[in-house]
Amino acid sequence: MAIYEPKMKETDNSVIEFIENVDSPKKKEDAYKLLEIFEETSGFKAKMWGPSIIGFGSYHYKYATGHEGDAPLVGFSPRKAKISLYFATGDTEREVILERFGKHTSGKACVYINKVADIDVEVLKELINRSITFLHETYGI
Repeated sequence: MAIYEPKMKETDNSVIEFIENVDSPKKKEDAYKLLEIFEETSGFKAKMWGPSIIGFGSYHYKYATGHEGDAPLVGFSPRKAKISLYFATGDTEREVILERFGKHTSGKACVYINKVADIDVEVLKELINRSITFLHETYGI
């Protein structure tokens, strides 16, 4: 039986080097803004998770299926099309907070924005704090 090796794990790669390699000057500028907001709000230093996610803090999860692993408490990635924001899944309060967030789309795990100017930064801080609180409550960390 093969051992499952998660794609997303914390690495020692440089966050600044990753941001400096973002093609779009505007996305690069937004990545630095997000870096500051996420570090200040979460209280955690940024770390690279996998090749392209900037994560803050970490927790260990274990599903009923037996699948388990580690993930950042919150994070973001300045991707080509949009900026992906990563918050806890399964928190019903997230949807209520997102109603005040600004221009975005969302999937199960990600919230997508075009640029920081499209969103309310205070609501972003609320989403970061709520995600961390939810994960602490859910996983007892």
